[in-house]
Amino acid sequence: MTLTALRVVELAPGETHPHACGDHEWIVLPLAGGCVVRCAEPASAGHATERAPERVFELRGRAGVFSAVTDFAYLPRGADAAIASADGGRFALVGARCEKTLPARYGPAREVPVELRGAGACSRQVNNFAAADVFDCDRLIAVEVLTPGGNWSSYPPHKHDEHRPGEESRLEEIYYFEIAPHDGVPGLGYQRVSPSPAGKTDILTEVRTGDAVLIPDGWHGPSIAAPGHDMYYLNVMAGPDRTREWLISDHPDHGWIRDTWAGQDIDPRLPFHRAEDAE
Repeated sequence: MTLTALRVVELAPGETHPHACGDHEWIVLPLAGGCVVRCAEPASAGHATERAPERVFELRGRAGVFSAVTDFAYLPRGADAAIASADGGRFALVGARCEKTLPARYGPAREVPVELRGAGACSRQVNNFAAADVFDCDRLIAVEVLTPGGNWSSYPPHKHDEHRPGEESRLEEIYYFEIAPHDGVPGLGYQRVSPSPAGKTDILTEVRTGDAVLIPDGWHGPSIAAPGHDMYYLNVMAGPDRTREWLISDHPDHGWIRDTWAGQDIDPRLPFHRAEDAE
């Protein structure tokens, strides 16, 4: 992938992970546990060797991705950071190659919009922590999606691999998965990506906790959660176009499914949690 980046860091109690941002902007997102993020950002674009005073962000985090919405920290291009966890945990660093240097910031969990999409067996929850119209970034767009076991998510299949102003944006994408176990048995799911007029990506793969699927182009969906195993995925997106926006095109053979949702209820297992219930 040329524009998006993802790193998942497992920290033992008391461990620190150094992180140089380089030419990317990044968000530190707790998946399990809390951490302290220290960030030394450039003083200005004209004085690249100088540093502003260190910023420190204490992230409360959460027990796990199915338990709560989490707070997060934004790290700008050119910054040097360190992530430390007193009790240990798992943390996602989601990034995008960018041009602007924005200030380091804290994202409170209570301000993350929680959206329920679809209906019936296509019901899912979206935590829009860094959606294009929610949190200011230069290029990065990132959201979390939680899907009850047995449901189809990321459906109907859609794409965003062509620049069509007002209709579709060009965004490559990474899906990172965690699947809930049942009675100690690890869960699984499936991810489909099919060729589009603008791309040739063709994938049908089983996904388990810790797996990632790279989507440079193509129709993507469904993301299928096996019955009895709730599915979580983290979407990381960025594109080459100057305007940061998420515009998609539905697959012409399957977009009709949206018209059926008006007559169906949202899955009663949703929401898994709300922003105001953050740990």
